[in-house]
Amino acid sequence: MAIHFLLTLTLATSLMHGVRSSVLTIKNNCPYNIAPGTLTSTGASISTGIELTPQASNAINVPTPWSGRVWARFQCSTDGGKFSCKSGDCGSGQVECNGAGAAPPATLVEFTLSDANGKDFYDVSLVDGFNLPVSVVPQGGCPVTNCPVDINAQCPPDLAVKDGSGGTIGCKSACLAFNKPEYCCTGDYSTPETCHPSDYSKFFKNICPNAYSYAYDDKSSTFTCNTGANYDITFCP
Repeated sequence: MAIHFLLTLTLATSLMHGVRSSVLTIKNNCPYNIAPGTLTSTGASISTGIELTPQASNAINVPTPWSGRVWARFQCSTDGGKFSCKSGDCGSGQVECNGAGAAPPATLVEFTLSDANGKDFYDVSLVDGFNLPVSVVPQGGCPVTNCPVDINAQCPPDLAVKDGSGGTIGCKSACLAFNKPEYCCTGDYSTPETCHPSDYSKFFKNICPNAYSYAYDDKSSTFTCNTGANYDITFCP
């Protein structure tokens, strides 16, 4: 009886206030296939589970509040029934990541949708490095953020990740490449006052000024919108 009452109350509350959601539309503007990935931090799990051919797109309805990240994998193949990608792989062995995150380096689009103050927060993060250019365009006049340049083409040799043929398919962050506290903002460098931009993070920031280049790069890299906006995410914009 108590369970039935709770379900009835939940349904009535949902009908009274409406179930809010945002739509994330992921488009592939790259000249090759990509496999979008999602990782939920809070809220209902969402999934992609598809590959996108060039110029294809996929819309995902996201019940809010929700926070998580979106990225894209490429140079993917199925070998012996196991799906894997050379860049941005999540290790699930399937097109669907099943709650696993991206193996860095990967360009991340991060969202917190419908926070307690009725705001959305979103950013493009290169804290884990770069693998594909991306843009985030909110529908409704909110600020655009992006990293539209192919950083792989100019990645320093000590940060570059190569594929089997010698092409660069990712550019590591200094934290990932060297695992030093001053680059990772850990240990004695774990506060904004002690962790400052390095020459490596400045390399990313100079190319993509809207994107996070290191852990405390908040002032120029976090964007907000009123809750309820939809977002177009384009890889290789």
